[in-house]
Amino acid sequence: MWRELLPIGRHPASGGYRRYAWTGADAECRAWFKEQAEGRGLTYEVDRNGNQWAWLGDPAAGDAVVTGSHLDSVPDGGAFDGPLGVVSSFAALDELRARQVTFTRPLALVNFGDEEGARFGLACVGSRLTAGQLTVEQAHRLTDGDGVSLPQAVAAAGYDPDRIGADPERLARIGAFVELHVEQGRALDLSGDRVGIASAIWPHGRWRFDFRGEANHAGTTRLVDRRDPMLSYAETVLAARREARLAGAVATFGKITVEPNGVNAIPSLVRGWLDSRAADQASLDLVVNGVEKAAREYAAAHGVDLDVVRESFTPVVEFDHALRDELSRILGKDKEAELKVPVLGTGAGHDAGILSGSIPTAMLFVRNPTGVSHSPAEFAAEDDCVAGVLALADVLEGLACR
Repeated sequence: MWRELLPIGRHPASGGYRRYAWTGADAECRAWFKEQAEGRGLTYEVDRNGNQWAWLGDPAAGDAVVTGSHLDSVPDGGAFDGPLGVVSSFAALDELRARQVTFTRPLALVNFGDEEGARFGLACVGSRLTAGQLTVEQAHRLTDGDGVSLPQAVAAAGYDPDRIGADPERLARIGAFVELHVEQGRALDLSGDRVGIASAIWPHGRWRFDFRGEANHAGTTRLVDRRDPMLSYAETVLAARREARLAGAVATFGKITVEPNGVNAIPSLVRGWLDSRAADQASLDLVVNGVEKAAREYAAAHGVDLDVVRESFTPVVEFDHALRDELSRILGKDKEAELKVPVLGTGAGHDAGILSGSIPTAMLFVRNPTGVSHSPAEFAAEDDCVAGVLALADVLEGLACR
C-alpha cells in the first residue's frame, strides 16, 4: 500500500507532495482508497462532503468504531502526514482479520477531504462541513489562489457541490473515532517510545494581515516619500517571533502575496498569513493581540493602512477522557510488553479535533525521529509504523470486538 501511494502527487524538484483538494493528485489518492476498500470486500461510499468511507458491518446499526485520517498534503509536504493513518487503518483491519476476531460493532475506515487546507486556505474542510462547523454559505465563499471557488472545484472533480453541508445523521452512527497520525514533533523520540496517545490539541488559528500602501517607482521615490507596506510587514514578522517567545507559544508568517510584485516597484499591498498556536487560550490571545498591536503601530509609522481578518480558529480540544483512558487500558494491559504508551499534547490540528465536539474521539501518534513535518524530510521508521498498526489493531479489537 505504501509503495502504491508514494509516487502520487510527488513533485520531482522538491521531492515533496502537492496533493491538493479536488485536483488530479487528489483524485488518484481517492481512487486508491476506493480500490483498497473494495478489494477487502468493504462497503464503499462517498458522503455529501466528499469524505470517503469503507464499512465493515451495517452502517445504519449505530455505535460504529471509525478510524482513518486524510490523504491530501500541504505544499511540498511529507509522505506520512495523513497517509500513515489511512494506510495503517487498512493494515490494522488486515491484522484483525488475521487474528480471526469477531466484530460486535460496525467498523468504518475514512479518508477526510481537504484536511490541510492547502488550496482554499481553511483546514479540515471535510470534517468541518460534516460537523456543522463550516456553513454552506462560508464554504461557497472559499476560493483558491486562481480564483476558483470550492463549489467549482468540487463540480469539476465530478461531485455535487449543492449537497455539501452538516451531516448529523452520519455522525449519529459513530460511537468512537480513533485517528492514527505521525507525530509532528519529537516528544516520542526524546522519550524513546514508539507510540503515544494524544491528550489535547492546542488552540490555534489563522489570521490574514493586509498592509496597504502606495505603489511607486523603486528607483525614483525618495525613502521619506514612501508608503511601503513591506516595511510594516517585515517588522510584524519579527514581532510575531518576539510575542510567541515571551508567551511560550508559536507564531509563524508562512505565506505572503505582494502586489504588484515587481522587482523595481514599491508594493501597494503586502498580504501575510499568521498561524499561531499555544497551550491555552489566554496565551494564544496574548500572542495574537500583541502581534496585531505591533502591526498597527508599524503601519501607522509608515503611513500604511492595515486590515486584520481571522480566517479560521479552533479552540483547545480535550480528547474524550473516557475514550482516552480506554485506549490507555487496552494498550497497557500487557505490563510486560515492550511498547510503552505515554500521553502527550500537540500543537497540530486534526480531523479528530474537529469531530471531538460531536462524537468521542482519540488519537494515536507514531514516533517521528526527526520531529520534522510538513516537509519532505518527514519520516517514520518501518518498525515504528508497524508498532502503530499493531497498537491501532489492539485498540480497534478492544472497542469493536467486545
